[in-house]
Amino acid sequence: MLPLKDDVPSRSFPLFTVMLIAANVAAFLYQLSLQMAPAGPTREAAAAFVMEFGAVPCRLTGACPIDEFPAPIVTVFTSMFLHGGLFHIAGNMLYLWIFGDNVEDTLGHFRFLALYLLAGVGAAVAQTAINPESRIPMVGASGAISGVLGAYLFLFPHASVLTLITFGFFIRFVHIPAVIVLGFWIVVQVLNGVISARQSVDTGGVAWFAHIGGFVAGVVLLFLFRPRGTRRL
Repeated sequence: MLPLKDDVPSRSFPLFTVMLIAANVAAFLYQLSLQMAPAGPTREAAAAFVMEFGAVPCRLTGACPIDEFPAPIVTVFTSMFLHGGLFHIAGNMLYLWIFGDNVEDTLGHFRFLALYLLAGVGAAVAQTAINPESRIPMVGASGAISGVLGAYLFLFPHASVLTLITFGFFIRFVHIPAVIVLGFWIVVQVLNGVISARQSVDTGGVAWFAHIGGFVAGVVLLFLFRPRGTRRL
């Protein structure tokens, strides 16, 4: 189930939504330039770049050695602009584009930016709490965007979302209420989080609890930041 477009018009230009997408794409292109370099020091720098600027749980908790630069708290923010591959960033930016503009329109530009960044912090805290000794770097805007999804769900639960449904050879474009699209999304995150928590080996993969933590943080921040008299659909 892939959302493509919602039916809620924005009354203002989504300045920070566009800027965040541009920043994420620019960072990914830089990552890609390192990965596509010939074998050698530059190619190795791609992995080192992710390890250096990704948020490593054991560094955040002090359970493993900490580099002088950047400080662990800084990596919580830099990690939000790094991604593990083309599909990773494409999916994240699609969700941010569809749902970010309306949340930004409702909250205002700077409140939206604060919600986005603080939801990303909440995501890092949640994932670190689950596996505080992990040495695998967390990367991606998923946690911050999960916060945007949480805010959108409470602001526009009855909005209609054009969604691509695929099941084998069955392909359909269907308009589905946002409460179902995003409700299904968070249920999937929770179920996968429970399954991953039962695995004793830290093998990386999707940081499910980062998604859950970001989503919860976004909902809480919405009620702290939302101006009175804002619209709700």
